[in-house]
Amino acid sequence: MFRSSILITMCVLLGAGSASAQEFNARVQLNRTQITNTSLDYLDEMVPLIQGYINERKWTEQTFQEHERLNVNIQIVLNTESNNVFEASLIVSAERPIYNTLAVTPLVVISDPSWRFTYTRSQSLTFDLQQFNDMASVIDFYMYMLLAIDADTFSELGGTGFYRIAQGVVDVAATSGGLSWQPGAGTRRNRYYLINGLSGPSSDPLRKAMYRYHRHGLDHFTRDPDTARRNILEALTLIRDARRVTTDTYAFDLFFDTKYRELAAIFLEADTATRLQAYNLLVEVDQSHIGEYDKIR
Repeated sequence: MFRSSILITMCVLLGAGSASAQEFNARVQLNRTQITNTSLDYLDEMVPLIQGYINERKWTEQTFQEHERLNVNIQIVLNTESNNVFEASLIVSAERPIYNTLAVTPLVVISDPSWRFTYTRSQSLTFDLQQFNDMASVIDFYMYMLLAIDADTFSELGGTGFYRIAQGVVDVAATSGGLSWQPGAGTRRNRYYLINGLSGPSSDPLRKAMYRYHRHGLDHFTRDPDTARRNILEALTLIRDARRVTTDTYAFDLFFDTKYRELAAIFLEADTATRLQAYNLLVEVDQSHIGEYDKIR
């Protein structure tokens, strides 16, 4: 298991019992204020339905202790409804523990503005990776993406197997004709481009940087902050070099949109030379958050 040595240590430190848990601790929030149809009282069933689907099933063959579960937050905004067909947007986010501390770090925040699905009273969700379902397939895709990203932070390219499963979900869903599952849909920020940006051949430097950033940076920060910062600088250098040779910036933007405040805080107390090196790297690879990085100077 990708966390094996770390988790053995954590079980000893935290006195964890032998009972295993599922992989996710998901919290779903539903905003239905834009839906004016007062007959849709069954929408109250949607939150427990999705939470139960995520939290109560076994997504992997690995064993997770209760404290190891990925904390996931899903915010769903229902925009329109017609004959039980909904247009919605959602934000999927997760956090990861920083080992040797009681703190957590944001793992990823993904915004998806185009979710179209049918939802009726007393509806159920069935897990089936070989069949497309406009509700379940979206949930399946994002859960395996989160597992992949999380695994990449514990071992180098450790999420490859989960990315393959997520890619399979995309391949099956693309046959449904849904635009968010296909290329050339008027945007380069949909589910198709997300999986390709994070698991395609050109994604290896970013994924290796994610591992170095978390496992050799954050997880060692309290013990040796200078070494941790050097490892994080190496991770940023990998990202810079990879970004220089690609026009597809979606995956890179996801990383920095999630991490920019944390990055500024990491280098705020560093020595002058380290702060300058970090600042120069960050403003080159992430123009969107220069205001935050200016604090490093």
